[in-house]
Amino acid sequence: MSDHSSDTSPNDATLPDPEDVVSDPEEVIMAQDSPRSAAAEISVTSNGDYDETEHNFNMDLKRSMPVGLGLSETHMTSHGYDAGDEGIIEAGTFQAERQQRSGPIVLAEEPRSTAIEKLELVRRWSLNTYKCTRQILSEKLGRGSRTVDLELEAQIEILRDNKKKYEHVLKLAQTLSSQLYQMVQTQRQMGDAFADLSLKSIELHEEFGYNADTQKLLAKNGETLLGAINFFISSVNTLVNKTIEDTLITVKQYETARIEYDAYRTDLEELNLGPRDATTLPKIEQSQQMFQMHKEKYDKMRGDVSVKLKFLEENKVKVLHNQLVLFHNAIAAYFAGNQKQLEQTLKQFHVKLKTPGVDAPSWLEEQ
Repeated sequence: MSDHSSDTSPNDATLPDPEDVVSDPEEVIMAQDSPRSAAAEISVTSNGDYDETEHNFNMDLKRSMPVGLGLSETHMTSHGYDAGDEGIIEAGTFQAERQQRSGPIVLAEEPRSTAIEKLELVRRWSLNTYKCTRQILSEKLGRGSRTVDLELEAQIEILRDNKKKYEHVLKLAQTLSSQLYQMVQTQRQMGDAFADLSLKSIELHEEFGYNADTQKLLAKNGETLLGAINFFISSVNTLVNKTIEDTLITVKQYETARIEYDAYRTDLEELNLGPRDATTLPKIEQSQQMFQMHKEKYDKMRGDVSVKLKFLEENKVKVLHNQLVLFHNAIAAYFAGNQKQLEQTLKQFHVKLKTPGVDAPSWLEEQ
C-alpha cells in the first residue's frame, strides 16, 4: 500500500465528491454559505455505513408535510454548532410566515357595529313593548290613567259605528243585485219561451206575443236598474273599504302613539316621586327626553287624525248624496215602468251599461 493511501483516514475515504453530492448550482451556493462543512450534513456511522435511522426520520418528516408542499414553499433553519436546537427543521408556507410577521389580524369594524346597532334596536323595542303592555294592563284594570280627547274620541266612535252600518247596507245592496240578476235572467228566458210559442200557436199568437214583449222589456229595464245598483255598490264599497279604512289605519296609529305617550308619562311621574341623587338624576333626564319625544309624536298623530276625519266627512257627504239620489231615482223609475226616466237617470250620473254579449275592452284598447 502506498504512502498516499496510508495518510487518508477511514472517515475521509467515505466522503463523496462535492460535485457528485450537489449537482444544482443553487444547492452549491447554499453549501458554500452554510457554516457547516459538507461532511456535517451527512451522518456516517462508526463503520462508515449510511445511517438509516436519519433516513427514516427524513422520510417520516416528508410524510408529515402537507400534500403539495414543495421545496420552494419550505423554510429551513440551520443553527450553529453551539445552538441548543441543533438540527431542527422548520417547515411552513411563506404566506403563513408573512401573516405571523405582520402581527394579529384585525377584523373589520363594520359587521361589529351593525350587530351592535341591531342589538340596540332589539333592546329599545323590548323596553318600549314592556312599557306599553304595562300601560294597557293598568288601564284595563282601572289602575292607570289615560289621556283622553273627548271631542276626537267621539268622532272616532261615530266613524266606526257608521262604518258598520254602511257595511250592512252594502251587503243588502249586493244581495238585491244578485236577486235582480236572477230575475232578469228568468224574464229573458220567459220572453224567449213566449216568442217561440207565439210562432207555433196560431190561435194564441197575439197573446203569447204580448207576454213575450212584456218580459223582454222588463228584462231590459232590469238590466238598466242592475247597472245603477252595481254602480251604487262600487261607490259605497270604495268609500267603506278604502277611504274610511285608510282613516281608521291613521286612527290606530294615533291610539298607539297615545299608549306610548301615557306609558312614558307614567314612567316619568314615578321617577319624579322617588329620591333625587346621582343615580336617579340621569334616569330622570333620559325619561324626560323620551317623554318629550313621544309627546310630540302623539300631538302630530292627533292633528293628522283630526284633518283626515274632516276631509272624510266632506267626501262621505258628497259621495253618498249622489249615490243615494241615483239609487232612489233608478228604483222609482223601474217600478213605475218609466223606461225613459230610468235611462235618463243613468245618463245623469254617467253610468255606462255593459252591452249583453260584448266583452270588456282589453287594457291595450283603453290606452
